[in-house]
Amino acid sequence: MESIIQIHNVTKEELFEAINNIVENKLTAFLKSKEPENLTVKQASKLLGVTDLTIHNYIKKGILPASKIGRRIVISRANLEESLKNIKSLKYKRDV
Repeated sequence: MESIIQIHNVTKEELFEAINNIVENKLTAFLKSKEPENLTVKQASKLLGVTDLTIHNYIKKGILPASKIGRRIVISRANLEESLKNIKSLKYKRDV
């Protein structure tokens, strides 16, 4: 279903400014609600649907790069996504 909107007594500049403000507000709200850049082991395990021990094993084997801040292990979301891509491609790789 299409809806028709009619605008009266508005200049082109005012219309562009109104649209620009709306888009800027939406983008600002989206960027504020963005997920955290770094994940803890527990957050990563929930995201992947595996146990904390599996995440620790991935880190120990070098499959998943992680950093240690104090006593907490932190995993970058970008590193996690890149590791998943590598694991998926290696899973079906055949040794000839």
